[in-house]
Amino acid sequence: MSLDHEEASTYWTSMADSGPAPAPPRLRRSQKVGYALGHVLNDLCSSMWFTYLLLYFHKVIRFDNFYSGVVLFTGQMADGLATPFVGYFSDQGDDLTLCHKYGKRKSWHLVGTLSVLASFPFIFLRCIGCQTADDEAQLVYYAAFVIIFQFGWAATQISHLSLIPDLTDCQNERTGLTAYRYGATVLSSISIYLITWLFLGTAGGDDMIGPEDDVQFRNIMLCAVGLGAAASALFHYLVQEDPHQENRLNGSVRPDGTFHRRMLVLDWFKEPTFYLVGLVYLSTRLFVNLTQAYIPLYLQVTLQLPSTFVAVIPLVMYVSGLATSIAMKWVNRVVGRKLTFILGCLIGVIGCIWIKVGCQMNTNGVGIEIYGVAVVVGVGGSTMLITSLSSTADLIGINNDSGAFVYGAMSLLDKISNGVAVIVIQQFIPSNTDTCILCREYFRDILFFVCGGAALLGALSMAGLYPFTLGQRARDLRARAYESLPGNSYPEIGASSEEREPILS
Repeated sequence: MSLDHEEASTYWTSMADSGPAPAPPRLRRSQKVGYALGHVLNDLCSSMWFTYLLLYFHKVIRFDNFYSGVVLFTGQMADGLATPFVGYFSDQGDDLTLCHKYGKRKSWHLVGTLSVLASFPFIFLRCIGCQTADDEAQLVYYAAFVIIFQFGWAATQISHLSLIPDLTDCQNERTGLTAYRYGATVLSSISIYLITWLFLGTAGGDDMIGPEDDVQFRNIMLCAVGLGAAASALFHYLVQEDPHQENRLNGSVRPDGTFHRRMLVLDWFKEPTFYLVGLVYLSTRLFVNLTQAYIPLYLQVTLQLPSTFVAVIPLVMYVSGLATSIAMKWVNRVVGRKLTFILGCLIGVIGCIWIKVGCQMNTNGVGIEIYGVAVVVGVGGSTMLITSLSSTADLIGINNDSGAFVYGAMSLLDKISNGVAVIVIQQFIPSNTDTCILCREYFRDILFFVCGGAALLGALSMAGLYPFTLGQRARDLRARAYESLPGNSYPEIGASSEEREPILS
């Protein structure tokens, strides 16, 4: 990159003589709560999607097992492909009438919310007008609604995440918003478990789910959609986005007067921190999603515990995550972002080791010991998830103009990595787990090696970020070194204030 002397002078012009920059304004509590409500519909639908989709298709509507998997796979791929698409166009939407009047993030959030509300109910209803059709025809019917649902889910998720750096420049406030968001996610998941217990648990724990339970699943779905729609309405009422927020073609000026050039899509691929934060986010999602998916199988197949534990243990994990989210802002402020994440990874590894060496089947106290495992895994996963999202916001920094693309790229990594991991794990599940005692250990090994390995990968990736300052661009450092002239004095490049940590340097 080459700039002439006049451009270089403009590029690094600082308003340092205007005095110290004022502290960023603090967000009102109503704004924080309103922001957290903006993802509740997604969280409620996601909990039903991952926990009950295959159960509903196999047991209630008697769908073919393979086609049930195709429905789930179609959703994951649609979400993965829609995420970067939505992210890119969300960043470019300033000229659209709705975006100009309402704000580009909230506009995309509204589009996504309406898409979810219009499609998700049909996924948990019998095929309307085609109940007697063959499975291939019904597959096309359900796949169409799944694609619309996942597009809407991606639009809501990316626009909601992209609002964090738009709403505040303060790193602690961003951590607080992320914690509020995760707390709402936990409460939403807990709500789904409680609603499901309300409708399905009254018949008795030993009863099998069958076609007669379609009404119960319909009621669960209606509760989820109703609660989510109300929460989304409150989000749009309480959270205000500046529709005229300026994204300059060449850059923007921070409150301290430091000039930052705009980050184009290709610019991100030249930043080492982009890849490292991507690894941090990928490993976090692998740990959180795979523990959520395979701990129920570990409880029933490996430990042979009653079905009650399948509902209670995930609930304990979510409650532990909620308690952790409340303390995250304080912990980040005291020990710093990087060390907080590494500690979360180590806690997650401890949980995986406990699963491997403890909690043996048919031993006294295993029913109590598993609660301790659930707390440790829940705390580790919550710490990793909150801190990785906050680190992504720090990576974006002042470059809000391309924030949705960054979140979209991270989410695409999440979908691909989890999809591949689940396919590989499912491929090697032993076929005789009912009769072979050693085969039952498969899910214990998955939680130890795969989930524990994901946590270690996250810790190593975050350690790789130690030499870097999130929010500071390698491109800008190169440009400054190239354009420096003898006798000129340039201000420090603006960077994430979070990195001035009391313990980390």
